[in-house]
Amino acid sequence: MHSYKGNAISWELANGVIELALHREPCNELGTKSLDEFEKFLAALPDMEEHAHALIIHSELSSGFSAGADLREIYFSTQGMEKQAAAAHVRQLLERVHHVMNTLDACPLTTIAAVHSVTFGGGLELALTCDMIIADKTARFCFPELRLGLIPGFGGIPRLKRDLGNAVVRDLLLTGRSFNVTKAQQIGLVSQVVAEGHALRVARGTAAQLTKFDRGAAAEAKKFIKPIPYDELRREIDIFCELFALPATERGLKKFVESNDAQPYLP
Repeated sequence: MHSYKGNAISWELANGVIELALHREPCNELGTKSLDEFEKFLAALPDMEEHAHALIIHSELSSGFSAGADLREIYFSTQGMEKQAAAAHVRQLLERVHHVMNTLDACPLTTIAAVHSVTFGGGLELALTCDMIIADKTARFCFPELRLGLIPGFGGIPRLKRDLGNAVVRDLLLTGRSFNVTKAQQIGLVSQVVAEGHALRVARGTAAQLTKFDRGAAAEAKKFIKPIPYDELRREIDIFCELFALPATERGLKKFVESNDAQPYLP
């Protein structure tokens, strides 16, 4: 299946490049609908890899790349459950998400996230699975989870630490503040900053340039310079589930889901 049009994501393989588009209103919140379709993408990926050298992930929505996990869905899906059952439900969800993220991280193709505007929480974690992040000037990056009593749960901390080091992790995680593209480029989070609305165009140009290199050599180089921190990723799931069970976290999530703010994820 070299093309697919879903409710949350779509993809198409053309000219050796797979383009995966996010388009779930209002801002590509990552919930079970998105997850179901990402799992369909993973099932189709091995066949497409035979005909491709690059994968681009981008958003079709003007609101941004992704606001992160669908916290409302997580909150309401666990209401009325015993604590143990709720924790098991959340763990199962995280394990599915981590399987998707780890598979994207390990994809032998060169992967590019073309981002703009809101790239928060799980959205940033999705971008961090890619080899390169190309951002337009509107992009903002943030891990707001601590405001809710949680840590990022989609693999963000180990991947950010792998790519940039502990100083950046501590700043993003513990302050909850957002970084603009200037700061993001200074710390090495993004590889290119481009004009507003041009991230996808530049990502396509970059993908076209990759045809000059041997695909096998590129895949081997990627494995060498981009190890996947599986042990830390598993520990992240454990910590998230421990925090999720705390009363303070439930209060924080309740306040979040009851917010009338159209964009409650903004710091």
